[in-house]
Amino acid sequence: MNSQPTADAELNINSPELALTTYKFFPGWTMLGIAAMAQFLSAPGQSFSIAVFKDPMRLSLGLTETQYSLAYGFATIVSACLLPFVGSILDRWGARIILPIIAVGLSAACYFMSRIHSLSELYIGFSLVRSLGQGALTLISVWMVGEWFEKKRGRATALAGFGSAFSVMTIPLLNSWLITHYGWQTGWVFHSITVAICLILPVIFLVRNRPEDLGLHPDGIDPAEEPEPEEVLPGKKQKRPLITATIESWTVRQVLRDPTFWKLLSVITTHALVGTGLVFHQIALLGSHGVPLNWAIRMMSFQAICATILMFPAGWLTDRFPSRYILCGSMICLSLANLIVLTMPAIWMVVVYTFLLGLTGSVFRSTATVVWINYYGRMNQGAVRGVAWSMMILASALGPLPVAMSIDYFGSYNPVLYLFTTIPLISAAAVWSAHPPKLFKKQEEAVTEI
Repeated sequence: MNSQPTADAELNINSPELALTTYKFFPGWTMLGIAAMAQFLSAPGQSFSIAVFKDPMRLSLGLTETQYSLAYGFATIVSACLLPFVGSILDRWGARIILPIIAVGLSAACYFMSRIHSLSELYIGFSLVRSLGQGALTLISVWMVGEWFEKKRGRATALAGFGSAFSVMTIPLLNSWLITHYGWQTGWVFHSITVAICLILPVIFLVRNRPEDLGLHPDGIDPAEEPEPEEVLPGKKQKRPLITATIESWTVRQVLRDPTFWKLLSVITTHALVGTGLVFHQIALLGSHGVPLNWAIRMMSFQAICATILMFPAGWLTDRFPSRYILCGSMICLSLANLIVLTMPAIWMVVVYTFLLGLTGSVFRSTATVVWINYYGRMNQGAVRGVAWSMMILASALGPLPVAMSIDYFGSYNPVLYLFTTIPLISAAAVWSAHPPKLFKKQEEAVTEI
């Protein structure tokens, strides 16, 4: 299997053997299905799944809330620190090799969680399931979509994201049923078996790293058959491409020196920081305005439904409009959501608040996911995303803290809500100027020489 960088694959695509390869069904759709399955099965390492195990495991192990939460926070930081490394080896070896290894590791980690008897083992178990599930498996899923789709990348990413959305809707209920009837140990064993059956063998037999490995192009479209670009009329400005050419793939070192990267990063870290803080304390925040408990809980489900329904339209827009406009709009919506929960002019406005959070979540799972490969190319997309996502995870780990400090030190949520209303506006202003970057000529020559 050829797992060399995309540039090498493009050089080989013109060989006679590859040129004759034809497929009635574009294999990229199979890869998309596996990517969606990977996102669904990342649940053992996700917060919405682990939250159901919290009280049964904590009471069984004789741990305090603080001990349990510290173990989970430590594992989140470990996952964030490992992501850049995972992204680098993914770019080097591809999903065909790395995905089965991660699947075997996650299955073993879930079984280990079912045999935990001490706090030190909980630290190890959480670090494994968070790093392999929430971190590596999700990153690999997005990497696969980015390699196999280009013009339809936004929509394809949104479709793969339905795996994650369906996981949020079903796994907590399934966990609750398993724990109630069979105990939390059996719940972890179930996840171990499910990951092994649904991921390991299908991945080994079906996954291919890139379309060029099969003599194909992204989206299954041969560039030679595409129509010529329209002639630019005098006095009209030529439109900039929404997607960076593959030959302009950036290295991580070049990306970190690019101001546009930090503008984009401000959006995903703001969403992680503010969004996690709001959701983590949502019941108390809404309760301070007289919103009943059952309403606050139902609004969480409504938010997930909104994010799921709006995900595909967000992906469709990503394929047609510059990402910076969409990301800027999402930050304005996030700021408005904070303004609503700050003032709450009427209780029914909680529905608008939840809808806005769901809308920002759909953009986060589509536009904010594909913007890295659209701006910086395919060759090092795993490493670039790994760096960005590690900072995002760290921001999400810090999100609940300022909300808790606001109520502890000021006796009110208002100070932090003023802060959370302002930060997205700053990010919106920053990302508005985040034009797709271009490699300097000297940089391109340096990459060629290396």
